[in-house]
Amino acid sequence: MHVHILGICGSFMGGIAAIAKSMGHTVTGSDRNVYPPMSTQLQALGIELSQGYDVSQFEPSPDIVVIGNAMARGNPAVEYVLDRNLPYTSGPQWLLDNLLKDRWVLGVSGTHGKTSTTSMLVWMLEYAGLKPGFLIGGVPENFGVSARVGESPFFVIEADEYDSAFFDKRSKFVHYRPRTLVMNNLEFDHADIFEDLGAIKKQFHHLVRSVPANGLILSPAADPNLDAVLEMGCWSEQQFIGNAQKSDWKSTLIKTDGSQFMVHHKGELAGEVSWSLIGNHNVNNAMMAIAAAHHAGVSIKDAIDALSTFKNVKRRMEVRGSVGGVTVYDDFAHHPTAIETTVTGLRHKVGNQKIIAVLEPRSNTMKMGVHKSQLAQSWQGADHVTLFEPSGLDWSLTELVANSKIDVDVYQDVEDIVKRVTSIASAGDHILIMSNGGFDGIHQRMLDALGEKFAK
Repeated sequence: MHVHILGICGSFMGGIAAIAKSMGHTVTGSDRNVYPPMSTQLQALGIELSQGYDVSQFEPSPDIVVIGNAMARGNPAVEYVLDRNLPYTSGPQWLLDNLLKDRWVLGVSGTHGKTSTTSMLVWMLEYAGLKPGFLIGGVPENFGVSARVGESPFFVIEADEYDSAFFDKRSKFVHYRPRTLVMNNLEFDHADIFEDLGAIKKQFHHLVRSVPANGLILSPAADPNLDAVLEMGCWSEQQFIGNAQKSDWKSTLIKTDGSQFMVHHKGELAGEVSWSLIGNHNVNNAMMAIAAAHHAGVSIKDAIDALSTFKNVKRRMEVRGSVGGVTVYDDFAHHPTAIETTVTGLRHKVGNQKIIAVLEPRSNTMKMGVHKSQLAQSWQGADHVTLFEPSGLDWSLTELVANSKIDVDVYQDVEDIVKRVTSIASAGDHILIMSNGGFDGIHQRMLDALGEKFAK
């Protein structure tokens, strides 16, 4: 079968392309921005890519067109598909019809921590010899790829609440039908898609409704938004993670930075984790992954042992380099909760050493100003903050400076940010760059500028 994918260079659609190719299909695709690393990854798989949406890409005519959720009416390729009545579907629906319907799906949902938790869970199953398939919205360093079919009934998927396509406004995860469901947390996000928190809760409840009675739903013991979702109705076994009385799974920190902790299951000590990750959020992610892996038959011991060799996902507190004693990090955080969690985790690791936080408010929700009242509080654990104010922002970042207890700079040019940050950086400092985009190559530019500074 010839599968043609519109919007192929996104992490999710690129994963579908890789899976379709490994299943023996002929795969082609197009995107507005065809560039490395996704373009090179896909071309290495023998997938032919087109730049842009010229209708010539439909010669020869494909058997099915998979349309990404970034595609909208008015796009020439979309209009061509509709006018000529070509068979088309969404990415999540294609995945269900061609793969997930025959698998034990382990879905990982939530506003925060999906990619990391999914990667941990996949590695636990792999460590236990189960050879799972997976599709992750990032590249887990234990595997080096974001998706594969796998060699067992198990398929682990990052279950995103974003919409499926212009013709299907349901959340992607509604299509996945998990037998094991992780719900990490729930906050308001994706204001470009959802009117309010209630609309997101409704989609999460659609997901809950799809879990079979012999399935398992894992959620925090204390998340009022998820509690409200489950109170709408639940027909599956439930287990809770956290330190509340009702919790089936609990953790106890041995080291305050989260690099070592104890795992308790049903009141009994099950083992100790010692790993390279830090932060209470990663401890919570790990506990969710351990519980989900256990439901799939992985022993708690194997799950814990797997974490000792787990390598984090790229762009999750990833060290991009160190120059002159200054360490530069890359992190995907783009929501106030994630920003605060990331800064706090780094603070636990580095103690009193200086943290310089650099933030690009790039997400659609952030650009709309939905979270601006929470943003100033989110970075208070840093020593200095530099903000990039992109064009198209619906509000002014300078409004936040007055509400911050620490020094904040605002710039409209990345080069100015690099100059400012390198001028105040000294040996032993930590530069934490947070963005859900490429940020105009700021990481390497920062390292290069530091190199010039300390070479003098």
